Amino acid sequence: MKFRLFIATLLLSLFSSKVEIFAQINPQMRTVGPPGSEIQQREPDDTLYSLEEREPYTLKRYFKSLAGKDSMNIARAWAGSLILPGSAQLYNREYWKIPIVIGSIGGTLLGGSLFDKKFKESGRQEDKNYRNLLYGGAALLYWGSIMDGVASYKYPEKVLPARASLYSAMLPGLGQIYNGDFWKIPIFYGGFLVTGYFISTNHSQYLRYKERYYSTSDPLSPDYNRFNPQTMKYYMDTYRRYRDYSVLSGLLVYALNIIDANVFAHFQDFDISDDITARVEPAIIEPIGHSMAHNLNPSIGLRLSLSF
Repeated sequence: MKFRLFIATLLLSLFSSKVEIFAQINPQMRTVGPPGSEIQQREPDDTLYSLEEREPYTLKRYFKSLAGKDSMNIARAWAGSLILPGSAQLYNREYWKIPIVIGSIGGTLLGGSLFDKKFKESGRQEDKNYRNLLYGGAALLYWGSIMDGVASYKYPEKVLPARASLYSAMLPGLGQIYNGDFWKIPIFYGGFLVTGYFISTNHSQYLRYKERYYSTSDPLSPDYNRFNPQTMKYYMDTYRRYRDYSVLSGLLVYALNIIDANVFAHFQDFDISDDITARVEPAIIEPIGHSMAHNLNPSIGLRLSLSF
């Protein structure tokens, strides 16, 4: 009975000390913004925090950022380069790269279109191969320009989590290399290989039973009356479902690859050394100051001490 009374008294004292601390601090706290901003000039009020609506990032702000009059985060620079190749290089102030990006992508696309025209006229396989090679080169150059914009984005810290996420989104495993987690790369690529195997196998089986299902309704087919249509349809639907599940599993591995890169990039500056200790002990909480206190009586509570 005495133990329960002691616990109840301790909880009550903790609650009262928490209320008193907020009562002492509340009248003097206010949200502080940049020098000269509206937030900084606001007078203290009875609320502990005030929420301000962020200014929406409009298309006008995006072009102001490209002109050097505003800033943008790496995700917006990446999204802009998807639509307008070379825009990330413009924002990064690497002007000499812009004609290389535009010229190389435009040149390969033009060459691919010329060989496509030749292939349609002549029907030669050689022209078709050149066309495919040039179109593939244009796609690779486009991908490289986007990757270059992400890599060249200037950031004061050593590791930027958003950069790690974009790396892994554009090339799985690259974010893990950026974080220094090389041992994770075989795990993710092993997952891609396994899911790819099941996608291929289930799709082949789906096509096999699909062909048999339709051939059972064709009187001219050798499989007519050879297989049960209901059975063939059952297997066809089953393997199609298994194939779709395999595709979803591959997408899950891809998403985990991006999430892992982002999370462990945040942990790069997290101190996990043995010098960190935490200690919780009872304490008597004195009023912070006579000018700030509503209650001058001390309270009993807990004190958390961190050593690092």
